[in-house]
Amino acid sequence: MEVMENGGANMKGLLNKEMRHGRTAHNMSSSSLRKKSDLTLVSKVNFGPLKDMLVNIQEVVLGTKLSILLPAVPIAIIAQCYGFGRPWVFALSLLGLTPLAERLSFLTEQIACYTGPTVGGLMNATCGNSTELIIAIFALSHNNIALVKYSLLGSVISNLLLVLGTSLFCGGLVNLREEQKYDRRQADINLLMLFVALHCHLLPMLFHYAGVSEGVTAESSLQLSRAASIIMVIAYFAYLVFQLWTHRQLFENHDQNEEEGDTDSDAAVIGFWSGCVWLVGITVIIAVLSEYVVETIEDASNSWGLSVSFLSIILLPIVGNAAEHAGSIIFAFKNKLDISLGVCLGSATQISMFVVPLCVIVAWILGIEMDLSFNLLETGSLALAIITTAFTLQDGTSHYMKGLVLFLCYIIIGTCFFVQRTPSDKNNASSIMLKSTREAVFSV
Repeated sequence: MEVMENGGANMKGLLNKEMRHGRTAHNMSSSSLRKKSDLTLVSKVNFGPLKDMLVNIQEVVLGTKLSILLPAVPIAIIAQCYGFGRPWVFALSLLGLTPLAERLSFLTEQIACYTGPTVGGLMNATCGNSTELIIAIFALSHNNIALVKYSLLGSVISNLLLVLGTSLFCGGLVNLREEQKYDRRQADINLLMLFVALHCHLLPMLFHYAGVSEGVTAESSLQLSRAASIIMVIAYFAYLVFQLWTHRQLFENHDQNEEEGDTDSDAAVIGFWSGCVWLVGITVIIAVLSEYVVETIEDASNSWGLSVSFLSIILLPIVGNAAEHAGSIIFAFKNKLDISLGVCLGSATQISMFVVPLCVIVAWILGIEMDLSFNLLETGSLALAIITTAFTLQDGTSHYMKGLVLFLCYIIIGTCFFVQRTPSDKNNASSIMLKSTREAVFSV
């Protein structure tokens, strides 16, 4: 009997270990913002279906420290329906997207508990930045290509400089007398993928500028971008095979130091079909709020006096990824830089190698001419961010000075886009000034 119990315990431990293979640093970062639900009152309900529904609500709606921001979701919908100020709709939609993005990660992980580590890891690796993808697709549906490029570029730069820099800085201050170390192998793979992405962004831009003097048409640059996008997607799936199958031990170092007896966090707290229903529902709500963001960003830009490029590159990524950003900093405080680097570099890799080329392919299907040329300033900012991050992470050790340098680089780039006014912004400002002048004249 004792042998059977020991065998069952060992089997459970192996299963829990296998489930942790499917967890990415993105999910582990989001889990740091979750809180254990108190089911004392719910357990007293005798009616089975009602009890299951209350448990689901308790775990999904109230099972996060960001639940305080959830009221922004219905308020944003009401504000949009009743025609309140559109800048308010934009701000409320951004606030509502913050907890919903974390809940989407939670539900993905819950479903992964039933699908096994391989399928679960694939889901986690492909759905980690679904919020950015949804916003980008809605922007494409409105033929707002600039917003797509700005928001995705901002997410990459934010992960590499702001989040990673803040994590290294805070971790270095807390562990001032202890040198922080991390596994360079995982960082090297992600940085290699980021350089591939930069390669695919630079060539269409250089091709475009070369065409001015050599007579190359814009159609050729567009075809190059589409071909490069297909190659990037293939490279990203090869990266997933590398991460989840052939060399997954390189991405498991952050699991080795986890507490041996802490297996409750790996167990599912809601059912498979309940998780699927909640996943679909929250995805629909994210889609609604994303459409609000796309429709109202220009009104917010005009009202607040900020350029669309600044809102898209700086504000959108900070608010939309606040949950995983906070988790990355928390793990840096705990001297677990492997998880922090996995969050920052993994998210940047996913956006640059999967989300961006997928948007180009989707635009191609929709008949929209979107290429990989992000203009000189934007592409130069991306190149500087990747190169600076690569030099920062080259020796496998960290201290607060490295984090401070990355953070200051982000401030410089943010200031650049703050003072920049795109032609569309200038036209909008001119139209608003002309409109106000006409109103003043007619009032006189």
